[in-house]
Amino acid sequence: MDAFKLLTRSTKLKTGPASTKQSVSNSSLPSAGEAQTPQLFPGRHDIDATGAHDDQGESKGKKRKRGSDGNRISADSTAVTLDFFGPGPANHGTSEAKNAKQKQGGGDGKGGDVTESTSTKETPMSEEQRKAILTAHKIKVTDLRTPPPVVEQDEKKSKKKKKQNVEPAPVVLSKKQQRKAQRMYPQPLVSFQQLRTRYQISRRLSENILNQGYSVPTEVQLGALPLLLGDCPTSAARRQGSGDGSIQPELEPDLSVVAPTGSGKTLAFMIPLINKIIRHHHRDESRAKELFAIVLAPTKELVSQIVNEGRKLTMGTGVKVTAMRKGMRVVEDTEGENTGEDEESGSSEDEDETTKEKRPGGKVPITKSDILVSTPLLLANSLSGNKKHATAPLPSVQSLVLDEADVLLDPLFREQTLDVWRACTNVQLRAGLWSATMGSNIEELTKSTISERQTSLGLRDESFLVRLVVGLKDTALPNISHKLVYAATEQGKLLGLRQLLHPQGASSATDTHLRPPFLVFTQTIPRAAALHSELKYDIPAEAGGSSRIAVLHSELSDSQRSDVMAGFRKGEIWILITTDLLARGVDFRGINGVINYDIPNSSAGYIHRVGRTGRAGREGGVAVTFYTKEDIPYVKNIANVIAASEKLRGVPEEKGIQKWLLDALPNLSKKDKKDLKQHGVNVRRPMTKKGKQDEKEQRRTRISTKSGFERRMEHNRRDAVKASQRRKQQALQEGGNESDNGSWDGIDG
Repeated sequence: MDAFKLLTRSTKLKTGPASTKQSVSNSSLPSAGEAQTPQLFPGRHDIDATGAHDDQGESKGKKRKRGSDGNRISADSTAVTLDFFGPGPANHGTSEAKNAKQKQGGGDGKGGDVTESTSTKETPMSEEQRKAILTAHKIKVTDLRTPPPVVEQDEKKSKKKKKQNVEPAPVVLSKKQQRKAQRMYPQPLVSFQQLRTRYQISRRLSENILNQGYSVPTEVQLGALPLLLGDCPTSAARRQGSGDGSIQPELEPDLSVVAPTGSGKTLAFMIPLINKIIRHHHRDESRAKELFAIVLAPTKELVSQIVNEGRKLTMGTGVKVTAMRKGMRVVEDTEGENTGEDEESGSSEDEDETTKEKRPGGKVPITKSDILVSTPLLLANSLSGNKKHATAPLPSVQSLVLDEADVLLDPLFREQTLDVWRACTNVQLRAGLWSATMGSNIEELTKSTISERQTSLGLRDESFLVRLVVGLKDTALPNISHKLVYAATEQGKLLGLRQLLHPQGASSATDTHLRPPFLVFTQTIPRAAALHSELKYDIPAEAGGSSRIAVLHSELSDSQRSDVMAGFRKGEIWILITTDLLARGVDFRGINGVINYDIPNSSAGYIHRVGRTGRAGREGGVAVTFYTKEDIPYVKNIANVIAASEKLRGVPEEKGIQKWLLDALPNLSKKDKKDLKQHGVNVRRPMTKKGKQDEKEQRRTRISTKSGFERRMEHNRRDAVKASQRRKQQALQEGGNESDNGSWDGIDG
């Protein structure tokens, strides 16, 4: 297989005119079957996974027919149309399981055979070849250490200085030269089989990867796995500083990864983590099992998902992945009864046996696990015993992963996340930060935290922090269709949502056909509950009625949240109304669309919300965003994200976001952006006690189709009934008191 010819094919997205047909055929919906391609930025969909290539260029620009060799199968034969309004095929569960195997890593679902032996020696690529491949796949790797000074290379000047016995002075690089000198070009990963042949990962782990249907890595896996498995070259500036210019592999770096939603980040950090633990076990089999790695995630649902994915990869390897729960102890000097009372997290399935049995002294035994997945507050409380400034150390932890790192280092979770980070006192600790959006402030905070930790541990060497960016930073996926709809009022938004539920009644101006399943996002929990009450009877009883629409938010119990998630994944629930609880990380591969009933609080929030559809390169996902006149000051950031995505998609200007709209929308100040991010749009915030004006605004933004007159009549009838009940109760009490007067005169002698 000629990997260089395979990976350096044209990757320019087609920029032809977009189809004028707005409706999406059933065969191209995300829920219809497999992903079109395992990679998000290949540009062409005719890349042959076998590496077959016509050297004469006769087939250039022609669409290849998918053969019968098992790697490419006809789209018509594999696409499974899920009819959510019908009884469904008898083998729905089987097809769902097959679709679930088509993960971010791609593949044909069969796992494939390892055709190369572990003794096969691969010819390493030259730097030019590596550079061409990484550039073609929009992968940018940067060494964030300060570049060393470069000695002046001008021969004429150096000869003069030699004659004068003057040493050449180091040249201070400009910012552009520094960025160029900091670029790194690691050897790309062509297929998952190379994990075994090139990096000698565990045989059992390699089998588990192939058994899950992974064969062709996505961009983030193509770039990140070599870095984390020990194939991390020095940057150009470091090689020049070493004198010989050679490529010397270094230790595993601290890694900051920015990659699109649904691109396979979980697999990219779990494979090196599990492989490192397996090697650790083999080096010292006599030692007792101890906590080796911690993975932090912002929500319970994401924690459960990471644990499930980790357990699939660790089958038969002896590596144990555990979700943090209330009552768990991870250090010796903490009592389980004081842990995690402020937050619920983890999975109710496969509970760790150590949490069920207590020692005679009353303490819960310490959890025996290799990888612990938790939310920040739950783990921080466990380490501190719910006491401030008393975090117990974790000397055995050598890897810390922050999934959705920009949220974990945001003020909401920052204190707890940094407490856990500082508790990891092992000098070999390596941190990984993963997200689809990463602001420059997060990068600076990461640098300062690593530097402070090194100073406290007495480490002199500069931290080796590497940043990997896939595609354009902080942009939405180009395989999603975006719709920005002006609804004027709350009633207009409700009308527009009902038109999406019943597309035959949609007007020509907003002719968007959105088939279930899809997600609906609101700003607050009360608004999610109100919208659910308003829509729960919109689906006819013949199609399942109110059971097809559900609401999910953090005020529900653990069991209720688990039941809703399970029903949505099985296809029993078609429309899920939620808050930003499900906006990050949660993987729904069959979502046909996302509706932002309330605009998100930031452009990053928009990117993560709409990233619930279009997973793993699937085409046909639709993102609809409603906005009212109260939202106009906050829309520009979202419109800019949509415009950038449409530019990548090749949508003509007249079909996408109009330039006049971008110019007309007002810009937000930094203070307003911060306020919006923390609290959302002002008129939809929870009710305050400031005065009648807030109540008036709440009435104006109420989710309801009833008029004010109808509501007043209902309130009058309800108040009249309550007043009548009070009068009856008062009359009964007064009558009882009168009958008791003089009825008891004491005990007669």
